Amino acid sequence: MAAIVRLLSCNSSLLSTSLNSLHQSQILLKNNSKRVLSVAADSCLSSDFIGNSRFGISSRKESLHFKIQATITETEQPKWWEKNAGPNMIDIHSTHEFLNALSEAGDKLVIVEFYGTWCASCRALFPKLCKTAQENPEIIFLKVNFDENKPMCKNLNVKVLPYFHFYRGADGQLESFSCSLAKFQKIKDAIKTHNTDRCSIGPNKGVGDLNLETVSAPKKKQAE
Repeated sequence: MAAIVRLLSCNSSLLSTSLNSLHQSQILLKNNSKRVLSVAADSCLSSDFIGNSRFGISSRKESLHFKIQATITETEQPKWWEKNAGPNMIDIHSTHEFLNALSEAGDKLVIVEFYGTWCASCRALFPKLCKTAQENPEIIFLKVNFDENKPMCKNLNVKVLPYFHFYRGADGQLESFSCSLAKFQKIKDAIKTHNTDRCSIGPNKGVGDLNLETVSAPKKKQAE
């Protein structure tokens, strides 16, 4: 009988302890829930709290997603043909722009590059051309996208890419040739030959079948 009483007393103590623990856990959970809700209502959440709170998991994922998207946007680079070496490198989008650029260049040496966005040789050569433009700020470099200006390129007899034309004031077209990265010395040699001080008189000459004076129709041959 005494053993039974002791057993019941022990079980009662265990039950009381368990109930007390459960009650304390409920109070703690209730307080933590209030704390979580209270902190969640604040606009400034610490990363540690968000990481440990089941209420902050979604917010943390959204924040991480936003940071990744922002990083991708900020680090997005322009396409290789959109890079510009400086104010003396000009993108040409039409025959009108081409003729105007040549006319406004006056007696400066003008180097025209005809390129294709799909042309691997053009892409390989382009960084070298940009460096040359930076080293020669007195020279005007014109970039002509072949696909955007096919009629003009056809009139100028551009059949391979990359292709280069050299112009200077009243002298008109000085030289034209195709060139790859391996033969870039051709461009340097042409610059050395044509980029010299000179005195020019008389009106500007035509550019192939294009006319600098009218900036519109091809130059008509005069009747003999």
